[in-house]
Amino acid sequence: MNYTVTIKPSAEKELDLLPKAAQRRLRTRILSLEQTPRPPGIKKLKGGEGYRLRAGDYRILLLIDDEAKLVDVVAIGHRKEVYR
Repeated sequence: MNYTVTIKPSAEKELDLLPKAAQRRLRTRILSLEQTPRPPGIKKLKGGEGYRLRAGDYRILLLIDDEAKLVDVVAIGHRKEVYR
C-alpha cells in the first residue's frame, strides 16, 4: 500500500523557512505518509477537499488520491497562519 508523496514548490519553500528542528519533524511526518496516507490524528478539512496533519505547532495540508495512490502536500505552516 505504498503511496507516492509529492510536495508543491510553494510548500517546499514554506518548509525551508521554518526552524531546523521543525523541518526535521515535518519531513519525518511527510515521509511516513508513503506507508500510511491517513495516520491517526489526520482530519478532513471542512468546506473543501483535503486533510490536515498536526506536527506540534505546525500543520501539513494535503490532498489524497486513492486511485492514483498519490499524496500531494499543498501547504505547510504554523497553525495560526496555514489556513489563511
